[in-house]
Amino acid sequence: MVLSFKKYSWLWLIAIVAFAALYTVYHSIRFEQSTVLTDIQKRGELIVVTRNAPTTYYETHTGQFAGFEYDMVMAFADHIGTKPRFIVKDTINELLEALAKGEADFAAAGLTITEQRNKTFIFGPGYQNVRQQVVCRRDTKPLPGSLSEFNSLKLIVSSKTSYAERLWELQADYPGLKWEQKTDWDTELLLKKVWQKKIDCTVTDSNVFAINRRYYPEITVAFPLTEETPLAWAMLKNAHPLRNEIQDWLEGFKSEGQLEVLYHRYYGHLDTFDYIDTQKFKKQIKKRLPHYRKWFKQAARKNKLDWRLLAAQSYQESHWNRLAKSPTGVRGIMMLTLPTAKQLGVKSRLDAKSNIFAGARYLVQLRQRLPGVIKEPDRTWMALAAYNFGYGHLTDAIELAKKLGKHPTRWVDIEEVIPLLSQKKYYQTLKHGYARGGEAVHYVKQIRDYRDILTEQIKKK
Repeated sequence: MVLSFKKYSWLWLIAIVAFAALYTVYHSIRFEQSTVLTDIQKRGELIVVTRNAPTTYYETHTGQFAGFEYDMVMAFADHIGTKPRFIVKDTINELLEALAKGEADFAAAGLTITEQRNKTFIFGPGYQNVRQQVVCRRDTKPLPGSLSEFNSLKLIVSSKTSYAERLWELQADYPGLKWEQKTDWDTELLLKKVWQKKIDCTVTDSNVFAINRRYYPEITVAFPLTEETPLAWAMLKNAHPLRNEIQDWLEGFKSEGQLEVLYHRYYGHLDTFDYIDTQKFKKQIKKRLPHYRKWFKQAARKNKLDWRLLAAQSYQESHWNRLAKSPTGVRGIMMLTLPTAKQLGVKSRLDAKSNIFAGARYLVQLRQRLPGVIKEPDRTWMALAAYNFGYGHLTDAIELAKKLGKHPTRWVDIEEVIPLLSQKKYYQTLKHGYARGGEAVHYVKQIRDYRDILTEQIKKK
């Protein structure tokens, strides 16, 4: 019995030592991993690698930075008490290489989760769903309906992208499929080359296409290449604590409605696209805008507005026609009512310069009247709506939003409420009664769209 006891006591001792060793290793790994997040907080700087693109990160005309990814990163950095520092790469390939080398804490660049990427990185939670689409010119004859119909068409994608990975996966089903990969061409450049007829087709995510089709209206979706897949931030394999923090933050960001607000800010005005109207607008930028451009700039500068926004509003009002007149009696390039024109000291509504200056001043007055808790850019969108259908109707919409349990200071909520002002069960309870709210919503969307197109066109000159 003594020998047996000694034998098992040795086994117990070995087990205890092994457990202690594993426990030590486990906790050393846990400690090492925890420093991924704590080190970021200690240095007070969150390093993020991204790329310069309208869907991710870009510099505005005022010298400030913007972008869907940029705003999300700013919010997360604030959540963990740090300041972000962005490293900008030209292509997805360069971006992922930089992340793999440990040059950044994570990559925020509209990345989809793929099998190849999962071998090197872990991903945070999805925040936006997109699908890959084959994009060609609308005058491509015949426009392919599937990969089997490509034949002699030239298909080019950027290398080391999810698009290239997807094509490799599909080649087993389409053995005759051929394409080229470019290491130094990003997706936006490829879309431009399709538009210029330098290549036949490329592949892009649906959100990238939605923004860029306004700049290159002849491009169109031939067919989808994937079902919807989520975009997510990528990080190194040892960054689980950082990933968990992102997960917790994003859940709160969503539940507070902040993600919806952000999505609406960048994509909310892109749900409709009118090819003919876009083409006409681009022609008038060259033909009519030069006659009035200096006055838009002067009026905007005097009233602290973006002149592109003012010009876009004027186009929506009158198509830059100084003699424009509506059936309701509003006139001029900014379509002023007679009482508003008199209030602003306009002697002739057909005088383009005074009309532009008065319109700018009136827009600013409306913006200043709004409650101080309404922040930009929502403040400007609401002021534009008020310019269109009256300040009184806008205040009705704000009150109705409160009654319906919606957020009265967010345009994304007010935009939903405004069309209800044409329904009797709602407008009969409001001070200013019936309003054609749907037109006001369309009005703001069009101005936002025109402003973006104009900004892009100006950059090309």
